[in-house]
Amino acid sequence: MPFTGRANATIDAKSRLAIPAKFRSRWDPSRDGATWFCVPWAPTGSLRLYTSATWHQIYNATQSAPSLTPSPERAELETMLHASTEEVDVDANNRIRLPAWQVEALTLPRDVIVLGAGDRIEIRAREPWESTFQDKLQRMNELAQQLAQSQNTQN
Repeated sequence: MPFTGRANATIDAKSRLAIPAKFRSRWDPSRDGATWFCVPWAPTGSLRLYTSATWHQIYNATQSAPSLTPSPERAELETMLHASTEEVDVDANNRIRLPAWQVEALTLPRDVIVLGAGDRIEIRAREPWESTFQDKLQRMNELAQQLAQSQNTQN
């Protein structure tokens, strides 16, 4: 089931975040894996959380034949992506401990918003998201058209 909706949340002093109930209800540890993969995404200042199953699907889909001489761009992307991704557990209180270095690197504040993004959950600073939400909503049609154009030129 895709992750949809949004919920306000707080990162506590130990970098823990309680997964909001609306997202927990769509996550089945027996189907999706018991852990999550946390990826810092600097362009949006967000942490992207992928279920274990989804992360492995993404990994498998991006693999080509192993090579000792990948292109410099591919080698750099793979190194940065895998070095910055952390596997995180869910505790008995349905909290995840976000890697403190990721929270600090993105300067995420204590008050965040958790966003459903289809195959993932995103954690972003609440105030900037809320202050630009109307603009983002207005651009949704434009983004959909750009994506459709991009897909048409690839086919």
